[in-house]
Amino acid sequence: MYQTLITSLENNILTITINRPDKLNALNKDVFTDLNNVATEIENNAKIKSAIITGAGPKAFVAGADIAEFGGLTKKESMALSKRGQDIFARIENCSKPIVAAVNGFALGGGCELAMSCHFRIASDNAKFGQPEVNLGIIPGYGGTQRLIQLIGKGKAMELLMTGDMVGAEEALSLGLVNYVVEPDQLLDKAKELASKINTKGPLAIKGIIRCVNGHFVTGVDGFALEARSFGELADSGDFTEGTSAFIEKRKPVFKGN
Repeated sequence: MYQTLITSLENNILTITINRPDKLNALNKDVFTDLNNVATEIENNAKIKSAIITGAGPKAFVAGADIAEFGGLTKKESMALSKRGQDIFARIENCSKPIVAAVNGFALGGGCELAMSCHFRIASDNAKFGQPEVNLGIIPGYGGTQRLIQLIGKGKAMELLMTGDMVGAEEALSLGLVNYVVEPDQLLDKAKELASKINTKGPLAIKGIIRCVNGHFVTGVDGFALEARSFGELADSGDFTEGTSAFIEKRKPVFKGN
């Protein structure tokens, strides 16, 4: 089904492995096409409640874009390339189901941008993050200048973007770029543990949280108004009725997403 991805569905969690280990899982046109298609699968497959994105092999999550594809691009073609990457990563960011990045090894350039487009990140202790595009005389093109600021603040983002320096897993944790740091052999287990916990919650509520939190960063969107509207919609749902009934009856709720 996919040229560059390996997928497996277990316990309503879709694990997506970018499978180009000989290229350190670098992003090329085929990877972007597959990521776009898998985003559609996540949204449309009712058996999928959450997803994890990781990279094949111990060395890299995604070590960057495939620079071989950049040669000879015109200004118009380069802008189109950037826009396509931004649009696909926005689909991941705005997916109504949670997508967790499980970062093993290098997450550089487009790899860091992909990880940041996920709803949150878990790193193995050998992970390294960075936006080294300035070393090539260019800037990030897939949302890196925007999402890095959101996650770690303007000052540190400016420093990392302008120096091209990498940060290790522990520094990424202290900056708020990742949520957890674990041993490499515990990476997927930790990601699945968190995804499994989220899967027990109301799916409409999870969708509402993603929508409202992302709405905070959208120009022209009143985040408080969006929250109030989403709260009202959820209060009129079957999931809310089930959740409150289960609370009163001292049992676990069985959410149906309606």
